[in-house]
Amino acid sequence: MLDGFHVLTLTHKQVPLVSIGEAMVDNGVEKEALLGLQRRFGWDELYYLSTCNRVMYLFYSQQAVPENLPVMLLEALHPEWPVERIDSAARAVIVLHGAEAVRHLMEVASSMDSLVVGEREIIRQLRGAYDRCREMGLTGDHIRLLVRYTIETAKAVYTETRIGEKALSVVALAFQAMQAKGVGRDARILMIGAGQTNALFAKFLLKYGYQNVVVFNRTLANAEAVAEYVGGRAYPMEALADYPDGFDALVVATGATEPLVTEAVYRQLLANETGRKVAVDLSVPNNVEPALANRYPLQMIDIEGLRTCAAENLAHREQERAQAALIIAQRVYAFREVWHERQVERSLGSIPADVRRYKERALNEVFGKELAQLDGQTLDLIHRMMDYMEKKAVAVPMKTAKAISIGRLKKQQNA
Repeated sequence: MLDGFHVLTLTHKQVPLVSIGEAMVDNGVEKEALLGLQRRFGWDELYYLSTCNRVMYLFYSQQAVPENLPVMLLEALHPEWPVERIDSAARAVIVLHGAEAVRHLMEVASSMDSLVVGEREIIRQLRGAYDRCREMGLTGDHIRLLVRYTIETAKAVYTETRIGEKALSVVALAFQAMQAKGVGRDARILMIGAGQTNALFAKFLLKYGYQNVVVFNRTLANAEAVAEYVGGRAYPMEALADYPDGFDALVVATGATEPLVTEAVYRQLLANETGRKVAVDLSVPNNVEPALANRYPLQMIDIEGLRTCAAENLAHREQERAQAALIIAQRVYAFREVWHERQVERSLGSIPADVRRYKERALNEVFGKELAQLDGQTLDLIHRMMDYMEKKAVAVPMKTAKAISIGRLKKQQNA
């Protein structure tokens, strides 16, 4: 069945967004951290997804899952934390097993669990996270099959409902909020980070004619790509603290787990200017030190502050959510059969090679002398007959095993 799938997650529904960062891994050591978690807990496969409003660990394992796994996970991520802090943070972690874990991933991919219901950006994020985990060697056949089917499910939801109709992404909401605070096209924009979020933000800057853009990033090549797109300039991240030309708005989105724009950095970036500034912080946790808004004329726009707009979005799409939930329920049920068929294929995976080996032995060894005495036409006929029998010898047991297995599965579901 699906009992090998498990999810540990924190989302905007359970905790303030700042707390989600407590369960994230630093993107600077992502591979080492995730491989370490997989080895530590003995998970067969692992899929890690972090966005601006969630962090998720989806893993496959037939071992018993410890009841205190959230505590163990946070202890592994933050060995320096005291017990009280670990216990407090762990209580907010949601743990799901089996079909409920599968359902949750499908709801996430369909944006039903997003801060902005209906935005399709989550599909790209989900696929990108899978590609990274696969390249790290974390995933295998179970998660590959689930992610593929989940993306198909999300596309069905968007096609068969109006849940994505005129939906705005978090980036779009943030850009609108920045404009509402009077950041005009002639503003000096400093972008910190050149990942997917800021790359999307750059599209809005280009579309609305912002021309004075500077991009900082840990990998200079990525900064250069975003800067070239908007006709701006690019610098490595270490040049941020010495940037001398001032700014009107900061747009910050990185995977750092500690603030990059500290008070010391902010004072340097001000270049002795005293006017009002705007900071768009789309990082989780915040990359702009929150206390700066209390000490300087700085207007902050962050994910937490966009909740009001997101709530209005949710109310508008509540009816579509119900239809989407029905589609997902049907797809979870269908995935049981898809997954079960795949397990049958895996268990019978050696049959084609075994049958082929017996055929070759019969032709070349057991009946080799007799066949060597036949004329070419007769020998060709025998080879074609053997090829036909090989295909049937492979297909028949697989088809029968699938039918028996699916029959048992349906009996269990109806019991």
